[in-house]
Amino acid sequence: MRSKIVLYIAAILFTGIAVTAQTAYQKGIENWKQKRIEFLRSENGWLNLAGLYWLQEGKSSFGSGDDVQLKFPKGSINENAGYFELKGTTVTIYINESTDIKVNGRSVKKAIVFSTDSSSASVLTSGSLKWSIIKREDKIGIRLRDLNSPLVKEFEGTARFGTDSLWRIKAYLKKAEKPANVFITNIIGQTNAQSSPGKLFFTYAGKEYVLDALEEEHQLFIVFGDATSGKETYAAGRFLYADIPGADGITFLDFNKAYNPPCAFTNYATCPLPPKQNILPFAITAGEKTYGHH
Repeated sequence: MRSKIVLYIAAILFTGIAVTAQTAYQKGIENWKQKRIEFLRSENGWLNLAGLYWLQEGKSSFGSGDDVQLKFPKGSINENAGYFELKGTTVTIYINESTDIKVNGRSVKKAIVFSTDSSSASVLTSGSLKWSIIKREDKIGIRLRDLNSPLVKEFEGTARFGTDSLWRIKAYLKKAEKPANVFITNIIGQTNAQSSPGKLFFTYAGKEYVLDALEEEHQLFIVFGDATSGKETYAAGRFLYADIPGADGITFLDFNKAYNPPCAFTNYATCPLPPKQNILPFAITAGEKTYGHH
């Protein structure tokens, strides 16, 4: 009788510990979701993107009018604000006298705003507009933000699958024996080789699967697709970060933190697509679902 009581008490304690752990896990995911929403709404998030303009060699006029080559949103800036000049990989801005544009906080009429010889990136502002120069392989362009974008005010988050700790899956990183590359194509059709620290092996429903990992911001970065892609989730795949493992090679893929790429929110981003070897044949019913009509 006594042994039965001991077992009963142990079962209660074990259940209590399990419930506490699950509650803590749920709270951690909720905190992660809130930080995700805060980032998307932030000045450097993806909801305020208002334009992406690829520069051609030579001069390109810009403004909000109909007679310029780079048309900013109507009413956001003077109709003819000036022009950009691209020479090789150097971009210089020439600003008309009637237009007030600040480069790194200073009002100027001419400035070099991008060069591959410089490690610093210029930030340009005018009213609620903020923009910078980006380089994607052989293309150089302007990424424009409108800090008063109505999308920021309207955004309340993305639909998600319910949180389930079973989608936190142990994985083993098998490091590459020699420097290895993964070929990644982005949404504008450019393909480039990116360094990979190795392959992630994990088991789901009794079968082993493999994902090629990249390394970004001192974490493993995975671009993947699955059987929900184009249905419940964004057609061009989702992103996931995982901790870099220690000496034992063990990390965890928490698909409850799988999230949409920027292109799910805006037409003005240049997202990587999952390589074919990272498209999983089963449905990952965890993480963010698709957003809006993108």
